[in-house]
Amino acid sequence: MECFVIDGKNILQGSVTIKGAKNSVLPIMAASVLNSSGEKIELTNIPDIIDMHVMKKILEYLGLDVHYAKNTLSINAKNRPSHTISDDLMSEMRSSIFLMGPLLARLGKVRVTYPGGCSIGPRPIDLHFKGLEALGARITEENGSIFAHAPYLKGAEIHLDFPSVGATENLMMAAVLAGGKTILHNVAKEPEIVDLQNFLSGMGAVVRGAGTDTIRITGVEALGCCSHRIIPDRIAAGTFLIAAAVTGGEVLIKGVIPSHLDAVVAKMREAGASIDIFDDKMVIRKSKLRGVERVCTLPYPGFPTDLQAPMMVMLALARGNSTIVESIFEARFRHAFELRQMNAHIDIDGRKAFLQGVKEFRGAEVTATDLRAGAALVIAGLAAEGKTIVRDIRHIDRGYERLEQDFQRMGARITRVRDFSKVEAAGC
Repeated sequence: MECFVIDGKNILQGSVTIKGAKNSVLPIMAASVLNSSGEKIELTNIPDIIDMHVMKKILEYLGLDVHYAKNTLSINAKNRPSHTISDDLMSEMRSSIFLMGPLLARLGKVRVTYPGGCSIGPRPIDLHFKGLEALGARITEENGSIFAHAPYLKGAEIHLDFPSVGATENLMMAAVLAGGKTILHNVAKEPEIVDLQNFLSGMGAVVRGAGTDTIRITGVEALGCCSHRIIPDRIAAGTFLIAAAVTGGEVLIKGVIPSHLDAVVAKMREAGASIDIFDDKMVIRKSKLRGVERVCTLPYPGFPTDLQAPMMVMLALARGNSTIVESIFEARFRHAFELRQMNAHIDIDGRKAFLQGVKEFRGAEVTATDLRAGAALVIAGLAAEGKTIVRDIRHIDRGYERLEQDFQRMGARITRVRDFSKVEAAGC
C-alpha cells in the first residue's frame, strides 16, 4: 500500500550517479549457476531493487550460497543446485525464465512454470523453447509445469524469428556448455547482451559477437568463478534525463555510458533538449521542448521501449503535436490513461499514441501499472501543478533503487508514504 506523494512544480538541479543495470544483473545472476568450481563469484555495482532480491531468493531456493551487502553480491554454486524453481518465485518476476538455459546446461534437466512480471502485453517464450530444442532439449508441459530434459546439449545453428533479448541470453547461457559450436543469428544487440558475454568470458566461456546480430559460441566442459562489475543502467539514466527536461532543470548524470543512449539523446535533441556528453557523464540544461513527428520503439540500437512511457510525459508537455509508435509490446500504453487524469491530451489508436502538448499537468491520484509507467507518472507529478499521489509503487521499486531519494537530492518534493490509508485520512 505504499505510495509517493509529490508536491509539484519541481525544478531538478544537481547530480545523480547511475547504478547497475537491472536488465544486466538478472541474467548474470542466473548465469552464476554455471559455476561449478566451488569458488565464489563476486558481482559489484548491484542495484538494490526488488527484482534483484527476488532473483537472490530463487538462487537460494536452488541451493546456492548468496550474500548481498553494499551493492555487492557474492554467489557460490559449489553445491549441485536443484533443477526445480518454485511456482511462487516464478510468478514474481519474468526474468526467472533466464534460469532455464543455465540449469539445463549444468544439470541436464529443469522444471519451471510460466513466469510473471509487468502487464505490458504478451511476451511469449516460444523462442526460448525453440532454441533450446535446437540444442537438443526435449520440452514438455504438464499441469502448468514446463519440463526440459537434455542429458547432452549439442551446438547448433539457430535463427531467431525476432531479436528477443531474453531468448538471446537464455540460449547463450545454455550453449556455453554444449558440445561443439553454436551460432545464433538475428540476436538482440543490447548492451546487456555484451555485458553477459563479458561475464561468461570471465568464467571461461568462449563467446564472441555480442553487440552484433550473430553470436558464436564454442562449448567448454566447465565454467569457474570470476569478478565482474555490472554496467550502468541506461534506462535509469534516460529516466533522469527526461525528468530534468520535463521540469526545466539542469542535471549532471554521472557513471553512465553515453553511447548506450544514442537513440534517446538524438530524439530528445530533436525535441529541443540541450544535452552535453562527456566520457562517462551527461549534462542536460534547461530546455524549451517542442513536439516531434514520430518516436518509434525498436530493438537496440533503436529507441528503447522501456523509455517510451517517460518520453510520452515529455512530449505531452512539449509545444505542438507528436506521435509515438510502440512496436515492441502491444499493451504498453496503459499509462496514457493515467496521464489523461493529469490534463494530458493523448489519443490511442492501437499501437499509436497521438499527443497534443499542453501547457501544464495538474496533480492527481494515479496508479503505476508497470515499472516504467510508474517512473513516468513520478516525472509527471514532479512537473505538475499541485499534489500528485502515485500508487502501487512496488512496480517502481522493482527497477529503481530508492528513486525518491535521488529526486530529493535534486530538490524534488517527493515523499514515500508507507500506508496509503494515512494519505486518504489526511485528505491529500
